[in-house]
Amino acid sequence: MRLLAGWPLWLLHGLGAPLGWIVYLVSPSYRARFRANAAQAGVPWKQARGAIAAAGRMVMELPPLWLRPAAAPLPAAVQWEGAEHMQRALAPGRGLLLLTPHMGAFEVSSQSYAERYGESLAPLTVLFRPARKPWLRGLVDDARRRPRLETAPASLTGVRQMIRALRRGEAVGLLPDQVPPDGQGVWAPFFGRPAYTMTLAARLVQQTGCAWLVLWTERLPAGRGYRVRVSRPGEPLPVEPVAAATAINAAMEELIRSCPQQYLWGYHRYKAPRGGAAGEGTGGAAAGSDAASRSMRPVPAGSHAKPPASR
Repeated sequence: MRLLAGWPLWLLHGLGAPLGWIVYLVSPSYRARFRANAAQAGVPWKQARGAIAAAGRMVMELPPLWLRPAAAPLPAAVQWEGAEHMQRALAPGRGLLLLTPHMGAFEVSSQSYAERYGESLAPLTVLFRPARKPWLRGLVDDARRRPRLETAPASLTGVRQMIRALRRGEAVGLLPDQVPPDGQGVWAPFFGRPAYTMTLAARLVQQTGCAWLVLWTERLPAGRGYRVRVSRPGEPLPVEPVAAATAINAAMEELIRSCPQQYLWGYHRYKAPRGGAAGEGTGGAAAGSDAASRSMRPVPAGSHAKPPASR
């Protein structure tokens, strides 16, 4: 991996495209999930198929992101569109929540923000799930920790860390389409199908009064770098958990529809949460056992909603 860290982006992306296709062709389960998720979203195969190569490019661009020295700048140019939304949102000092789906070069967005805006606007704290393999955990943790960029684990400690950052008027980032553990989400529609959706994003907004914006990082062709697109959501978040999760999912859907060729359609978005069962209603999940929910009791917490019957 360290050898790849010094290769130019155009070469890494050039190698990543066939890698994406190899994985797609040799894994029947990945291939079936990819096609089913794209079809569920109503995306024509002609558009969705570009995401196969994009997934491989995402993997190949990680070495220079993770393995370069902490103080070294990003090895590729990053353009920003809509940065004025962040400036206005942070001006009152209430903090800012940035939401991005599994789309494009989402690993680039946090590092680019820290490099370009971490000092002039506010530092950034991002939520992450530690790697399962011990040998990879240390590498990933160190790689994501950069100047003016902190990481918060997906645990009670991490939730408290993000709350403190927001209350200091700083920025926090997370991927709201990541399936949370049982007890930390609600069933809400995602492209018309029930998906277990985290409640953390809405609770952070309600608990701290921070602003929230959505963004995604476009991977430009021929290794020319990236473009981060920041936009404002159309409506304030509802207080009720299922309604809030539905609104956030709708915001993610809008981003994904803008460039389905760069969404990770192979991501297992509709899986049941760890420790739960598909279609689970208000049983064990509603007992309030999750750490994140306990840490934010002032926010009205609804029990799990049963997913609507699948068509």
